[in-house]
Amino acid sequence: MARRAVEQELSRERIMDAARHLFITKGYRAISMRSIGQHLGYSHGSLYYHFKEKAELFYAIVVQDFNHVDLLFRQVMSSPGIEGLTKVEQLMLEFIKFGLEHPHQYEIMFMLRDEEILSYCRAEQSKCFERFSSIVIKYMTEEDHPLARHTSVPLSMFLGLHGFISFYIQDHLAFEDVQPAAIAHVKMLSHSI
Repeated sequence: MARRAVEQELSRERIMDAARHLFITKGYRAISMRSIGQHLGYSHGSLYYHFKEKAELFYAIVVQDFNHVDLLFRQVMSSPGIEGLTKVEQLMLEFIKFGLEHPHQYEIMFMLRDEEILSYCRAEQSKCFERFSSIVIKYMTEEDHPLARHTSVPLSMFLGLHGFISFYIQDHLAFEDVQPAAIAHVKMLSHSI
């Protein structure tokens, strides 16, 4: 009965949201299960109903965030086209939008550099890049682009997107604030290949 009451009040989602915020603002090493519990107003023991340890909690956050990006990629691919943008440009624009609208998630996914947790991120980053790359190559192949088989093209695009997001994420700007620059950047990346 007590466990059921705790589970109803303290969801995995709520724990993950609080932990994500604390990992970004204070750093992974500075945060403990106890400090997450205190932040939420619960004992750290109540967190263990959902997560065995801090690393498991961190990995759950990483997987959730990368699954969100994968869903966005699939939505772009299945949605009708936007006039004036290729599917690849739409994909890149959506990635920028995600990064700027979800800065804490983006930082967890791509910008934390703690050696203890880097392996959790690297595996998911690789999956994300592979998905992005396969979409870019698919559309370049359909358009019979001469560089369609060059794996360096999607990597260059991805790094260009990351640079854009990293630059603007520091200023806490909304996507709408930089949308014209984002479109111009995406067009430049697309046309430079």
